[in-house]
Formats: sequence, C-alpha cells, structure tokens
Amino acid sequence: MAKEKFDRSLPHVNVGTIGHVDHGK
Repeated sequence: MAKEKFDRSLPHVNVGTIGHVDHGK
C-alpha cells in the first residue's frame, strides 16, 4: 500500500498505475 509514495511521484496515475508505475506511464 504505497499510495502516499506514488501519490507524490504520479498523482495523476497513483490509483491505476501503482502496479504499472514501472512502465513509466
């Protein structure tokens, strides 16, 4: 549950890209 960690990095895709954040989308 790293929502806060991703929320600052990509707030526009911190809900559906949490697992695909590696893609860089």
